Amino acid sequence: MVNQNSRFSWSDTGAADKTVNVIFEGQNCTVPEGVTVAAALLGHDDNHFCHSAAQGDKRAPYCLMGVCFECLVEIDGLKNRQACLEPVYEGMNVKRQQVEG
Repeated sequence: MVNQNSRFSWSDTGAADKTVNVIFEGQNCTVPEGVTVAAALLGHDDNHFCHSAAQGDKRAPYCLMGVCFECLVEIDGLKNRQACLEPVYEGMNVKRQQVEG
């Protein structure tokens, strides 16, 4: 089942034959096995993963190599995970990082 809220179609990219199902904000997303969470979610409907702690602005991946911390998400209940460094796996549950103040 492909996420209907995504503007990106993995089937158009020559993606890997194996896929995994990842849950993002309660919605099932079928993505190629081995990509990072950031790569899997970049085409999601509103392009943001978290909010800045300072002003609550929407944030999305920027550097994609673990330097900027703009892609923080909650993975399986663990907060402050960098989506650009975490490979997806079957059944992974990803949520937007919530601003705590």
